[in-house]
Amino acid sequence: MGRSRRAGAGRKKATVADAELVAAIDALVDPDARGDPESPLRWTLKSTRQLADAVSAAGHPVSSRTVAHILETDLRFSLQANRKSVEGRQHPDRDAQFRYLNEQIRRHARRHEPVVSVDAKKKELVGSYKNKGQTWRPAKDPEKVKTHDFIDRELGKVTPYGIYDLGRNRGWVSVGIDHDTAAFAVAALRSWWDNEGAAAYPTARRLLICADGGGSNSYRNRLWKIELARLAADAGITITVCHFPPGTSKFNKIEHRLWAQVTSNWRGQPLISREVVVNLIGATTTRTGLSVHAELDEGTYPKGIKVSDSQMAAIGPQLERHDFHGDWNYTLRPPRSR
Repeated sequence: MGRSRRAGAGRKKATVADAELVAAIDALVDPDARGDPESPLRWTLKSTRQLADAVSAAGHPVSSRTVAHILETDLRFSLQANRKSVEGRQHPDRDAQFRYLNEQIRRHARRHEPVVSVDAKKKELVGSYKNKGQTWRPAKDPEKVKTHDFIDRELGKVTPYGIYDLGRNRGWVSVGIDHDTAAFAVAALRSWWDNEGAAAYPTARRLLICADGGGSNSYRNRLWKIELARLAADAGITITVCHFPPGTSKFNKIEHRLWAQVTSNWRGQPLISREVVVNLIGATTTRTGLSVHAELDEGTYPKGIKVSDSQMAAIGPQLERHDFHGDWNYTLRPPRSR
């Protein structure tokens, strides 16, 4: 059979029939220069249906399907989420601190002394709550969890505090049920050293801790230094701490090598009890050889403990601030009498 209609017949493309259509849509969605900067449409329109209604009201009748096609083909738009990549204002000594920290790591590694990266994971609700991610289950049989994330008064929340041993690719996690304080952080370090670190490094006399600049192990936290001084005295080891510059916590090794793996391991699994949290963390492994020990810390760690000037002065003989950024880099030694 021959052609049913002559060439060029039929409905014209919307962009041909209305030469101003593309510009009208562009004016609504472009967030920078084009369009009316006072128009709330530029910031509130999310769907192609809303865009189609707005453009049609402005004299350019169009369907939502056509709007989607124009966005993708003519304007090269696509649906995208936010991506964290802007670090904000950088500290002038940012790169120098990274070089200093790396040199400290190399020095300790050459002497076969432990180097650990520490940090607390975000607090986790315990109970039958939705956990992000997916896990394999029988078809059409998702695990049912609570609709709302109201905290369970009995189970509450837990705070995992981790110590990642860079040399051994080994994690130690204390799962706390109380507040995330400096005392809790150092209690986790003490537990790691007493139960694993000392045996793994029997000849070590020094320990290097790489930590973020904020949180329970903040370089401004006096209690953090007081508790570390006690640990240095009790364990008979010299403890050096190097903090990451402000705004650079994502470079802390524990984030990628431990916490990211823990999150992947328990994805899609409700954290229904404290024991489940501990077991899921402890079961975390990777192809590169990561292994993790996890245990529950049922101790109490009250917030708001103040450290006086006299208490800081008492550890003065133990505390040595380094010449380069002594606020970020410092060493705590055992008392000389030991």
